[in-house]
Amino acid sequence: MLSYFFPVLLFLSGFWVVISKHMHLLVVLLGLEYIVIGVYFFIISVMVSFSVEVYFSIVFLTFAVCEGSLGLGVLVSMSRTHGNDYFSSFSVLQC
Repeated sequence: MLSYFFPVLLFLSGFWVVISKHMHLLVVLLGLEYIVIGVYFFIISVMVSFSVEVYFSIVFLTFAVCEGSLGLGVLVSMSRTHGNDYFSSFSVLQC
């Protein structure tokens, strides 16, 4: 039971960061990474407790790395074009 506490704590702290600091893209990306790490640890805990192979966790971790790299690419592109990572300075209607 205690092994499920840490992943849930990571998930909830990441969710809190995303909700409370939603104006900065970098902080949102860090919060999403906390959520992904929490889900990953939860998957590992469940698979180990049920004696299941952990191949799915490697696939999940691969997709999480791809998600992180795409997010950083968007962050770099946004900071180069707009000068900061505030969502308020980003307008879709602007050409």
